[in-house]
Amino acid sequence: MTSSMLKLGAFFFTPGSHSAGWRHPDAVPETDMSFAHYVTAAQMAERAKLDCIFFQDTAAVNGSANLDGAGPWRPAAGRQVFPEPATLIAALAPMTTHLGLVATATTTYGDPYTLARRFGSVDHISGGRAGWNLVTSQIEDEAVNFGHDRHPDHTDRYERAEEFFDVVAGLWDSFEDGAFPRDKTSGTFLDSSKAHILGHEGKHFRVRGPLNLPRCPQGRPIIAQAGSSEVGKRLASRVADMIFTAQSVLEEGQAFYADVKGRAAAHGRNPDDVKIMPGLMAITGATDDEAQRTYDQLAELIDDATALKLLARLCGELDIYSYPLDGPLPDLPPSNAAKARQEHLMAKARRENLSIRQVARYMGTSLGHQMIVGGPERIADVMQEWFEGKACDGFTLMFPFYPKPLEDFCCHVVPELQRRGIFRTEYEGRTLRENLGISMPPNRYETA
Repeated sequence: MTSSMLKLGAFFFTPGSHSAGWRHPDAVPETDMSFAHYVTAAQMAERAKLDCIFFQDTAAVNGSANLDGAGPWRPAAGRQVFPEPATLIAALAPMTTHLGLVATATTTYGDPYTLARRFGSVDHISGGRAGWNLVTSQIEDEAVNFGHDRHPDHTDRYERAEEFFDVVAGLWDSFEDGAFPRDKTSGTFLDSSKAHILGHEGKHFRVRGPLNLPRCPQGRPIIAQAGSSEVGKRLASRVADMIFTAQSVLEEGQAFYADVKGRAAAHGRNPDDVKIMPGLMAITGATDDEAQRTYDQLAELIDDATALKLLARLCGELDIYSYPLDGPLPDLPPSNAAKARQEHLMAKARRENLSIRQVARYMGTSLGHQMIVGGPERIADVMQEWFEGKACDGFTLMFPFYPKPLEDFCCHVVPELQRRGIFRTEYEGRTLRENLGISMPPNRYETA
């Protein structure tokens, strides 16, 4: 094996990241809310030695902000229910032993003390396998569930996210290692010399602390972040351990990799402690033909109307429905949602001369991420090229439906990666941080 191993996380967007995947004959659409299915899938990922599983979150029903009475519900053919992911990873912790467990929580409508306590608790429960996917909310429907008419502007959301992280990280340092001797003889439960008050007062938050938890087994949970806009890269390079991004062309991946690693170094960080893990939709099987059959079946099921609604969310004030489906994608005005994803879609449409229908289908098929259709050697070829070409440190794997595509990847592609010596055959440690090869952050209060 090489000294540096490919890192693999599985993005559990159940019942599938393909907008019609849940309709495939082999799909189990109940995987979105069945805990038994989550346990089976997590244990399958662990047997394959994946680094982590990764749960997205949306605190709203898509399209519900514009509902009047009974509907119309939008989209009727797409996913609308989400178990709260921090609760889910806490429940999965005792069902696994090495697998990292990453959950999304928004900084736009969250509270730093509550979040620090929640994810710190999961890190203790899991023995050091928790991760927080730090996001700013995109779906406008969330705003009305938290007393707002609309999202704050994109820049303001990231400004709040910066301060939110600083508060959470400060709270996780409330107690140094060894602060709780629990010495029965002396009667000392807490060594107060190792306890610290945060006393944060900023533009968005006023939080005294301390957090009522010992220091986390990992020092702090792993931080994942998905921002690829200018402000997103600035935040990610400063605070993130894992970066979930969406480049689909090797040269774009290499440019993003070099940019973010350079920014991390400028922040005084070790660039090796920042793992770039772009999304990858791998539609595979035992052979190329088997993989192609699965793709063809999925293509027949996709609904243009549902796919177009996914695209419309990124079109800002432009009414994409007023343009011909088979005409070119027009220039999109600035969006208050995912700016980097919007730019990615426009660049891809121009580069490949795609119509609106084709762009919408690309969104509906892979959520705007790279997709590869093929047997294990073809999938591994692309992954190895990106990894060895310094376009990524690994991938965030996406699956069109569950559970068979996950099983296919674990049974066919993972052994091929192991045969090439670029993926582990055993876990390196017990914590997510150890397995990712990311150093533990020092407590800010500890003296050398």
